[in-house]
Amino acid sequence: MSGNTFGTIFKLTTFGESHGEAIGAVIDGCPPNIPLTPNDIQNELDRRKPGQSKFVTQRKEQDIVQIISGVFEGKTTGTPIGLIIQNQDQKSKDYENIKDKFRPGHADYTYQQKYGIRDYRGGGRASARETAMRVAGGAVAKKILSMLDVDISAGVVQIGHIAAEKVSTFEAANNEFNFVDSKKIPDLEAFFNQLLKEQDSVGAKILVRISGLMPGVGSPVFSKLDAELAKAMMSVNAVKAVEVGSGTGVVNMKGSQNRDLMAADGFLSNNSGGILGGISNGEDIDIFVSLKPTSSISQKTTTVDKNNEEVNLQVKGRHDPCVGLRAAPILEAMAAMCLLDQVLLDKGQCFNVDRNS
Repeated sequence: MSGNTFGTIFKLTTFGESHGEAIGAVIDGCPPNIPLTPNDIQNELDRRKPGQSKFVTQRKEQDIVQIISGVFEGKTTGTPIGLIIQNQDQKSKDYENIKDKFRPGHADYTYQQKYGIRDYRGGGRASARETAMRVAGGAVAKKILSMLDVDISAGVVQIGHIAAEKVSTFEAANNEFNFVDSKKIPDLEAFFNQLLKEQDSVGAKILVRISGLMPGVGSPVFSKLDAELAKAMMSVNAVKAVEVGSGTGVVNMKGSQNRDLMAADGFLSNNSGGILGGISNGEDIDIFVSLKPTSSISQKTTTVDKNNEEVNLQVKGRHDPCVGLRAAPILEAMAAMCLLDQVLLDKGQCFNVDRNS
């Protein structure tokens, strides 16, 4: 299986399945002498872990990370960093009834077609369980970026028909919906209680905001910064669309409205989302990421099995009614790893450029 490594200089390779013994990762290209402890990573993992409220999957995983290489006396050594998390709360029997059936909206059919075999227990490698290791890798990248005064935050801006009227990623970090507008929490609670009764799910849109990135990061043509960030976001389970800055809203704008005018003290607007010509301009980079509704819902339906016969299906197991609620730290992690990789690439090529002149 290819496609398990992300990055060019700062690389993350993940391994493991949802119902296997463990999930793990190897980080290559991390700079040496970076202070790093398991707590630095654990704090990010705790934001993502399941079972934190009745509105997310009730699978109980503590997601305790172990650093097994690449760190000595509390600092990175520049050698590969090995990370591992033991799986603890698998209930593989919940998936026995679908081992020969293809769940609508899942990768069951495509994995079977590509590999001729699939791990039906929770989706195996296709499970969002894999994203825990992305968060672990992203925690390391965020630690390094913080030394460069780059901050990355995220929050949910829309769930179903409920959209935020104001945006505060600080507020998002302090409610169980990760929502950027705390005034919408009562509406969300009522909406999710109804979803749970209906055994249904819903999609979400998340804002990822990058602040403090210096201008000049990114490459033109085939490796534009926004293209690299979009790829990073699209690699996350359930993501179906990515917008930068004003995104799809630009179709309703005239050029006189959309262009970001410049003055002596900076840009007067930020429709570009902090990126021009594929290169950062020093403004906030705003990325909007849309995730589809969870495909695993308990409503009875029909599907086909591996013999292409129509059969009845009812999915069991513990699933998120909205995957967006736990996606913020995952998307932050992907943004962090992408940005750090781009910063290192920039330093490699343009080490002799004086950007203060």
